Amino acid sequence: MNPTAILYDQKHREIASTVLKLNKQVNTLSLSRLFVILGGGALLFYTFQLESLPLVFFCFFALLFLFAYLVRKQSQLELQKNYFEAYLKVLANEQALADGKLNMYDHGQHFENGAHPYSSDMDVFGTYSLFAQINRATTKQGIDLLASWLDAPLQSHQIQRNQEASQELENESEWIWDFQAKLLANLNHKLDIKAFLINYFQDRNFQFGNAFMRVYIKVGPVLFLVALAGSFFVPKLAGVATLIGLFHILWALAKAGSVSMFSSRIDKIGGVLGSYADAIQSIEDHAWNSIAMQEIAGELKQNQGTESISLAFKKLAGLINNLDARNNVFVGIFLNLFLLWDFRQVLAIVDWKNKYEHEILNSFDTLAKVEAVTSLAIWKRNHSSYIYPVILDNPLENKIEAQGLYHPLIPSNQVVANDYSSIDHRVALVTGSNMAGKSTFLRTVGINAILAYAGAAVAAASFQLPIYKLISYMRIKDNLNESTSTFKAELNRMKFILDTVSAHSDSFFLIDEMLRGTNSVDKYLGSRAIIKKLVRLDGKGMVATHDLQLSSLQEEFPGDIKNYHFDIRVDEGQMLFDYKLKIGECKIFNASLLLKGIGVDIDENME
Repeated sequence: MNPTAILYDQKHREIASTVLKLNKQVNTLSLSRLFVILGGGALLFYTFQLESLPLVFFCFFALLFLFAYLVRKQSQLELQKNYFEAYLKVLANEQALADGKLNMYDHGQHFENGAHPYSSDMDVFGTYSLFAQINRATTKQGIDLLASWLDAPLQSHQIQRNQEASQELENESEWIWDFQAKLLANLNHKLDIKAFLINYFQDRNFQFGNAFMRVYIKVGPVLFLVALAGSFFVPKLAGVATLIGLFHILWALAKAGSVSMFSSRIDKIGGVLGSYADAIQSIEDHAWNSIAMQEIAGELKQNQGTESISLAFKKLAGLINNLDARNNVFVGIFLNLFLLWDFRQVLAIVDWKNKYEHEILNSFDTLAKVEAVTSLAIWKRNHSSYIYPVILDNPLENKIEAQGLYHPLIPSNQVVANDYSSIDHRVALVTGSNMAGKSTFLRTVGINAILAYAGAAVAAASFQLPIYKLISYMRIKDNLNESTSTFKAELNRMKFILDTVSAHSDSFFLIDEMLRGTNSVDKYLGSRAIIKKLVRLDGKGMVATHDLQLSSLQEEFPGDIKNYHFDIRVDEGQMLFDYKLKIGECKIFNASLLLKGIGVDIDENME
C-alpha cells in the first residue's frame, strides 16, 4: 500500500471512531431527554401533592432549563456528527477513486462540447474524464472555474500561481479534508447561491420599511414593556399596554405578506450559508506561506481587514434563522407582540445587505479559486510521482521536451512512459500497426499539455513546453440531425484545423488518421496534400497514420517533418506490443495477423 493510501486509511479509521462516539453521545442525550420528560412529569405531580406553589414553580423552571440544555447540547453534537460524517465521506471518496470507482463530485458532463478545439478528443469532460478525476469543487463557481482552466490555456503567470498554490496545499492534507467536509453539504445542492443572492438583493422587497418603522421598532417594545409593568401599579396603564400590543399585532399582520415574500425566498439557504461561513473562516484563519495563497486569502478582507467575510456570512445565516421563528404561529405572535420581531429581522437583513453585499458576492469567486486549486493539490497528492512542468515563454521558438511521459487516465500498472522532443522538427509523423499506441501517444501529449496549462501536475518524469493553442482531429462523427456524413464532418474539422494554423502561429495540432471516410487512394493523396499544406503554413504538431507511404514526406521536408513509429513483435504467432515510441518509419503491420486471429486468412499472392 502506497503512503497516500496508508494516510487515507489511518485517517478514515480515526474519523470513523469519532463518529461512533458521537452517535453514542447523541443516543444518550435522547434517552436523557426522555427521562427528563417522564421523570419531570412525575416530579411535578408529586410537588402538586405537596401544595407548595413556590416548589412547583422551582421544579417546573428547573426541568424546563434542564430540557433546554439537553436540546441545545444534542443539537451541537448533531452538528459535530454531521461534520465528521461529511469528513468520512471525503476520505471514503479518495479511497474509492484509488480503487478505480467513480468520483462523487461533479464529472463535468455539461461541459462536453464536440465542437471544442480539443476537449472531446482528449476526454477532458464526462464520466470517465480528466475533470471527473480532478474535481473536488462543490460550488457552481468552483466547478465552472476549474472547467475553464481545462477548457483553455491560462496565461503563464496564472499557471505559475496555480502551481505555487497547489504545491503548498498538497502538503496540507488535514486542512484540505476539513475544508472539503465543511463544503460537502453543497455537493447535491442544485441552487447557485451566488446567482440567487444577486437576484434576491435586487428584489423590490429590499425597499422594506421607512424612517418611522426604524425608529418605532426601537421605541415601541420599550413603551409596551413599560406600560405592561406599570399596569401592576397603575391599573389604567393596562389599557395603554393593550392598545400598544394590539397595534403591534395588527401592524405585523398588515405587513405579513411583504415579510413572507421577503423571507420565503431566503429561508431555504440559511444552513448552506453557514457551511460557506465555516469554509471561508478556514481560509481566513490559516497561516499561508505561499504568495499565491496569501493573495487569494487577502481577497476576503472587509473594511480594511477589520471584519471577516466569514463573520458576515454567519450574521446573515443567523438573521435568516431568526426570521424563521415567525413560521411558528404562536411564537411569531409572541415575538411580534413584545419585539416587533418580523420588522426587526427584515430591517437587519436590509442593513446587512447594504453593508456587505459587494464583498459577499466577491467572496464566492474567492472560494471558487480555493476549491479549484485544492482540486489540483489533491490531484498531485494522489499522484506523488507526477511533476510540475516548466512553461516556456516563446511558442514560436521553444520546443516540447518530455521524458517519461504517460497518460494520466490509464491505470498505473498498465501505463508505458515515452520520451519525446520536438527540438529538431515541427511535425512528428507517427506510423504504426493497429493497436500499437499511436492514438494513445497523441492523447498523452495533449492531455498532459492541458494539465500543464491549468497549472496542474503532469504524468511525466520531466516536461517542458510553451503555451500552444491546442487543436485536435481524432473522433470525427457523422451528424444525422444535420445530415452530415463522416467524410463531410472530417472535411469541416480539417478546414477548422487549417484555418486555425493559418491564423495562429502558436497553434499545435494533433491529428489521428485523417480522411477515414473516403477510399484509400483519395485518403492517401488527400492526407499527403494536407500535411504538405500544414508544413507550408509553418504548422506544428503530430500526425498519426497507417499510411506508411506518407513517411516519404520526411525526405521532402527535412528538418520540418520527422518520422516516428510504434511497432509489434511476433513471438510464436502471438503479437506483443511494447507501446514504445521509436524514431523512423514503421516496418511491421498487423492487420493480417489480427484477421487470422478471427479465422480470416489473407491470400498474399492475390492481386
